Amino acid sequence: MSNDEVRRFVNQAARQEQFLTVPGRDEAWRRFAAHLRLAPLGEETVPLDDALGRILARDVVAAVDVPGFDRSSVDGFAVRAADTEGATEDRPRVLDLNGEVLAAGTVPALAVGTGTATVIATGGMVPRGADAVVMVEQTELREDAGDGAVRVEIRKPAVPGRFIAATGSDIGRGETVLRAGQALSSREIGVLAAIGVAAVAVWRRPRVAILSTGNEIVPPGEAIRPAAVYDSNGAILAAAVRELGGEPVRLGVAPDDEAALTRLVEEGLRHDALILSGGTSKGAGDLSFRIVSRLTDPGVVAHGVALKPGKPLCLAVTGGKPVVILPGFPTSATFTFHEFVAPVLRAFAGRPPAERETVPATLPVRIGSERGRTEYVMVALVRTNEGGLAAYPLSKGSGSVTAFSHADGFIAVPADAEAVDAGSPVDVQLIGRNAEPADLIVIGSHCPGLDGVLGRLVRDGLSVKALNVGSMGGLGAARRGECDVAPVHLMDAETGAYNTPFLKPGLELVQGYRRMQGLVFRPGDARFAGSDGAAAAAAAAADPDRLMINRNVGSGTRILTDRLLGAARPAGYWTQAKSHNAVAAAVAQGRADWGVAIDSVARLYGLGFLPLLEEHYDFVIPRERMGRPAVHRFLAALEDPEVGALLAGLGFRR
Repeated sequence: MSNDEVRRFVNQAARQEQFLTVPGRDEAWRRFAAHLRLAPLGEETVPLDDALGRILARDVVAAVDVPGFDRSSVDGFAVRAADTEGATEDRPRVLDLNGEVLAAGTVPALAVGTGTATVIATGGMVPRGADAVVMVEQTELREDAGDGAVRVEIRKPAVPGRFIAATGSDIGRGETVLRAGQALSSREIGVLAAIGVAAVAVWRRPRVAILSTGNEIVPPGEAIRPAAVYDSNGAILAAAVRELGGEPVRLGVAPDDEAALTRLVEEGLRHDALILSGGTSKGAGDLSFRIVSRLTDPGVVAHGVALKPGKPLCLAVTGGKPVVILPGFPTSATFTFHEFVAPVLRAFAGRPPAERETVPATLPVRIGSERGRTEYVMVALVRTNEGGLAAYPLSKGSGSVTAFSHADGFIAVPADAEAVDAGSPVDVQLIGRNAEPADLIVIGSHCPGLDGVLGRLVRDGLSVKALNVGSMGGLGAARRGECDVAPVHLMDAETGAYNTPFLKPGLELVQGYRRMQGLVFRPGDARFAGSDGAAAAAAAAADPDRLMINRNVGSGTRILTDRLLGAARPAGYWTQAKSHNAVAAAVAQGRADWGVAIDSVARLYGLGFLPLLEEHYDFVIPRERMGRPAVHRFLAALEDPEVGALLAGLGFRR
């Protein structure tokens, strides 16, 4: 990049201060909705086989009775109830049998007169004269010796209407059975079929064009290249559109080419709505905004919204059609889609507004915030020993693909707040309708071996929620009664003992397995050749050209690393990764030269590995939770031979 290009980029970034005057969420929505007709787009008639999940456009009135005739609900005998009066096991009433059998679908030819009965099957049409059905189990056939006739003994009296489903008792002709606006599930489709409806009027699905933008975006299935990312937004948005009753139209990935992007935007405007992701800022390379800013009637109504994540959001309307440029980062794109696009698509599809449910919870850790815009923080809910809920922030950033999918809800931090302290009460707006925590809550240090144990439990039908917050974070969660299991690998800096020095009253330690921590580096880096782990770490710490990647404070690996380094603070020491994988990736990609991670992850990334110390990866369990069935199943899984083989295959030792 030339000096002129650098200056141009910096100047363009500086001009983005225009975002400082952007509207808040409610004002942005008001501007957007003012130019949209938030109503269904029109109706169409579809065959019943294609109606699942569709929204009824009209009330459905039954043109027939269901059932359309009096029918028997059991196998037995159609009788006059008066003829069975006083019947007992010892003194049964005896009735003559009529000469027909009424199977389902048979129209009776004979009436049931006084002293007679007709054999009838379940679903059979009740003959004239009969006002009850006696179950076959309450009867006995007998053949009289005198005349050879077969008669039926009734051993229990019947009352009028017994075991008869009367005409129209389920649905009456002229009754409104389904109403406009109802979503058609298998149950409603069964009702329609029962009244003879073969096709039904439903609201038309909105057709939503989806376009991902940027030279760095690669469609899934293609080979990834350096500095590129897979197009997760396109897949997320298409699925979300389907969930809301729309029909996604994937336009693919547009490169940063103005002519090509203009053509694709024009194609997208042929549909009911157009969603783009990426290119919504105000720099020269952000073509999406440049092209959308040319729209009229009215065009752009909000560019930038005072919220986090999602500040670069662009909202436009043209010809009554919504055109939205979502931020490129997945969490930002997903959040702003559900806040601004989903309500529009629900209205277009004839669905009612989403019900927003909030639950009270307590924030277990402090979170910082940025003044000037409302911040929405994704959280996972866990049940505390006192029966309340704790809301754990999922601090993965707006670039995370998983934060939204792992979250149970989110909290709003006001624009004038710089932080929310640990222990603060918060209101959590749920994503979905279920706030019930999983069967097993695991909070603490992550390990590929733990993934295998929990995967076994999930396959066996247990619901599991795992929050990777480091060993110290897990220990704190266990002390507060917020988890069932806290995986830890904490070494006491003075004694070198693992985990037991950190236990507090009310906590039990369950032995897990051993795993090797070591120094990781790129294969072929001669600076690490012919040395053991401790010597290599000392040499690297003294070499300013060897850049380190450290672990986060509170992790067991950080404690080990600090003990290893002593007072040394090598280059890169303050750069912190939150997982073994992040350390290995930084080294593999050349962003760092060395770090400390476990051997299984080093192998996964093809790195060199010098052993440092075999650590104890154990499990802290609150004593109050030791008796829980889910905890018992977790402990049993640890002893399972298949799990043991899996751990051994990863290089771990029981």
